[in-house]
Amino acid sequence: MRHSYEQQYLDILDELIRNGTPKGNRTGTGTNALFFRSIRHDMSLGFPAITTKKLAFKTMAVELEGFINGVTSKKWFQDRGCHIWDGWANPQKAPYGIDEASQKAMREEDDLGPCIYGASWRGFRDPTIPCLFQTSTSSVVVGLTTEPNVGVDQLKSVVDTLKTNPNDRRMVVAAWNPLGLKHTALPPCHMGFQVIVIEGKLNLHFNMRSCDWMLGNPFNVASYALLLHLLAKETGLEEGDLVGTFTDVHLYNNHTQQAQVQLARKVKELPTIETENFTSIFDWKHTDSKLIGYEHHPAIKAPVAI
Repeated sequence: MRHSYEQQYLDILDELIRNGTPKGNRTGTGTNALFFRSIRHDMSLGFPAITTKKLAFKTMAVELEGFINGVTSKKWFQDRGCHIWDGWANPQKAPYGIDEASQKAMREEDDLGPCIYGASWRGFRDPTIPCLFQTSTSSVVVGLTTEPNVGVDQLKSVVDTLKTNPNDRRMVVAAWNPLGLKHTALPPCHMGFQVIVIEGKLNLHFNMRSCDWMLGNPFNVASYALLLHLLAKETGLEEGDLVGTFTDVHLYNNHTQQAQVQLARKVKELPTIETENFTSIFDWKHTDSKLIGYEHHPAIKAPVAI
């Protein structure tokens, strides 16, 4: 059976409204929550960009470019028009807090920490051990060392393995680093991903411990779909299935009205994705990829809980 993403997403959104259990959380904004749901999308059906509202494709692609390059600078994202990380910072430099002074300090601090997604993808390590972490586009010095690049470049390892041993079952990239939770802007919601090749198709599974279904899920699904697309181009493999599993699935109470608006809309045909001038995933820029034939309903604004 060929699976398409959006109707699965909407069914779970409706389930959250009808059957979700009231649950508190760190942000102080109440939620309706469900335990464990999953989605599956066959990439041959099109790119899984949500159509019942507008996907911020550029913002998503900028963020992914930053992840691929191990960027830990908030300004790097801001300079490219991505403001997702504006309210976060390395808690060792600007501790998390909901009071005005803490929020201001977090906004003004540029460092997102040595264990933010991209840093873990490209240099997974123990942040308590001084080292120099470098990628092609960023350099973060957190101590002195005679051994540059001490961290494990997980993404490069996956790419190399896809090219040399695509039947391998150990092509895993972890973002959740127990040693780094006190050193990261936000403990990773999407904790890691794995790629599996079967019959020449590259399939990707990502796992989320916590998923804001209204705002986060469409964004995360599109991001990993784009990553799958780029890995397939890098290796010459066909694009297979994208699978996401979500443990704490929640709809914030102040998103209920917006969700009802979205559920009343009709799903449109999926777009396709085109990437030009591709040489390597590690040279890819967000401007190289674009959606073709993306028809969608208007954007739906909803507040982000920090």
